[in-house]
Order: sequence, then C-alpha cells, then structure tokens
Amino acid sequence: MQLTEQRRTIEEEIRSLVAEARRYSPGHFKRQQCLTQIIRLIEQSQKLWHENTPFYEDAKQQMWIYFCQNICEAGTGQRYDPDRSSVITWLNRYLKWRLQDFRIAKQTQQKKFAYAPPPGSMNSQKDITENLPSSPDVPPILEDTRTWAELDATGELRSTHVQNRPEVNCQALILRRLPPETSWEDLSTEFGVAVSTLSSFYQRKCVTRLRNFGQCQGYL
Repeated sequence: MQLTEQRRTIEEEIRSLVAEARRYSPGHFKRQQCLTQIIRLIEQSQKLWHENTPFYEDAKQQMWIYFCQNICEAGTGQRYDPDRSSVITWLNRYLKWRLQDFRIAKQTQQKKFAYAPPPGSMNSQKDITENLPSSPDVPPILEDTRTWAELDATGELRSTHVQNRPEVNCQALILRRLPPETSWEDLSTEFGVAVSTLSSFYQRKCVTRLRNFGQCQGYL
C-alpha cells in the first residue's frame, strides 16, 4: 500500500512539473529546470524498463532526447498526452520500440555478414549514398545539435570529462567545436590541456554521443 502511494505521489509530482514546463517557451531556463527535475524523479523511481543488452544505454539516451522534444510540443512525434498515460508509461513504450529497433539492426547486420560476397567479387565498390536522391530540404542539424548539447537533459555530457578536469567535458567541447569551431590550439591554451589529450577525448567520448544523437534524429 505504501509503495502504491509513493508511486502515485511521484506521478502526481511529474504531472505537475509537465504542466509547469509547458508554461514556458522552448529553451527557457525555467522549462529546462522542470525537465531536469522530471528526469531525476523518473530515474529515482526505478520504474523505467530495463534490459541487460549492450545497446540499452544508447536506446535510453534516444528516449530522453525524444522526451525533451515531445513532452511540451510535438517535435519529432506526437506531443505527450497526460490524459492517455503517465509519463513513465509513455517513455517505457518508446524505450521498448527503440530497443526493438536495435535488435532488428543487429540481426540485419549479422545476416549481412553471413551472406557477404567473397573477397574480390566486387572490384569497384562505391558509396551507396551516391545513388540516393538528395533531400530537398537540409534539416537544421546544427541548431538541433546545439540545443541538445546545451540542454544536456540527462547530465551525461557534463559528467563525462577529462580525468580530474570536470570543466573539460563533452558538453563544453561539443559546443566549442560546432561551427564556427574553436581550434584545438586555442582550446589547449584555454584549458591548459594538450591538443592530443583534447582530440583523443573528443574522438573517444564526444563523437560517439554526437553519432547517437544524429542517428536518433535521422541525420545519419
């Protein structure tokens, strides 16, 4: 009984925060505060669907991006409707879809390698994207990426940093390397960290997260 009451209290608090967030315009710091509180409450509730799969964290990251883009307005999908389900139920449904996508992609990749043509059978390989029609409208990838990095809804970008240098984190580097990008030499001077260290960290930690975001948005 006590657990049921606790769950109801969390869901009511989340519902209240959603209503408050919707009173502010996109990008407003008050809205961001509400979204951050909602994320923390959901994480603490331990009611999110979980699977012991290697792609679970990637799927969950996509889920949080979807949450930020559709909780207040219809961004990449339908706007969350509090009359149809709780936020946690809504997110669990989306998370399971993304996990299924990852499973299908993995199975497709395995089949591709299983039936790969023998070496030398393709003398001239070309990028398959050469034959694809170009999109009539270029998506606002730069603006979307900047918004995603600035919001950092889960705090993952800020918490992923060079050892013993919390200020040299994924959020800071991603934002500084977006066009017009700051050179590695200038960043090295600013942070007092070697160019090789910054570049290596960026490739290992930042690029992976940028790629996941791009794939989630359909840019890659």
